[in-house]
Amino acid sequence: MLRNNPLVQKLVNSSVWKSIFRHGWPDNPLDRSLIMTQNVFLHLHSVKVSKKSLKATYSFGLGLLTTFSFLELTLTGILLMFYYVPSVERAFVDIVELQTTVPFGQLLRNMHRWGAHLMVIAAVLHMVRVFFTGAYKKPREFNWIVGVILLLLTLGASFTGYLLPWDQLSFWAITVGTSIAGYAPVIGPPMQKILLGGAEVGQESLVRFYALHVMVIPTFLLLLISIHLWRVRKDGGMAASEISDENEAA
Repeated sequence: MLRNNPLVQKLVNSSVWKSIFRHGWPDNPLDRSLIMTQNVFLHLHSVKVSKKSLKATYSFGLGLLTTFSFLELTLTGILLMFYYVPSVERAFVDIVELQTTVPFGQLLRNMHRWGAHLMVIAAVLHMVRVFFTGAYKKPREFNWIVGVILLLLTLGASFTGYLLPWDQLSFWAITVGTSIAGYAPVIGPPMQKILLGGAEVGQESLVRFYALHVMVIPTFLLLLISIHLWRVRKDGGMAASEISDENEAA
């Protein structure tokens, strides 16, 4: 038995093993359960899941694809911040220099841009899949609401990032977009003023969109994605028809 090996016994009894695993050799039910509950990667998995939800064609991995897109956008966004200044005099010049003089700059910007498109598409398809499979029903109503908020934040992140290149396309797209938002009842005019910081798109608008894009929205996204994944685990993994599983088992 591996457990009786002197080197293994020495390792298990060492302070290094105890500082990492906080339990003994997993040869009893208690230590086996501690492996699951005290390991962050294993703890992400639900204790019990539906067999139907394990099929690749059930979810197509859209939730994970959205999460990985967010992580990719975070990484490439941080790298882009080294070469970008939110100034009306420098923003467009920085983007041009990034694409023409910075090594792999064009690749970096394209990864960020296409990653944003991928995240929006994956999030929308994920919501559609959840709706048509009934995964929003009891007891997952709270997580459905969190998912809806995450979708809105994803669209908000895409919208706020649209102005940052400060070219003609982004300038007029944001001008039209904020003008349309200004017609919303009650909250429209204040929302437009908060976004623009004035009567038209300018320096104040660029700074506010930049702050929303790199700090405010990503912080809420990270927080709510964590809660979303935690609730999926606590609710027994991805929702699937338990009745159909029982019929298959029968």
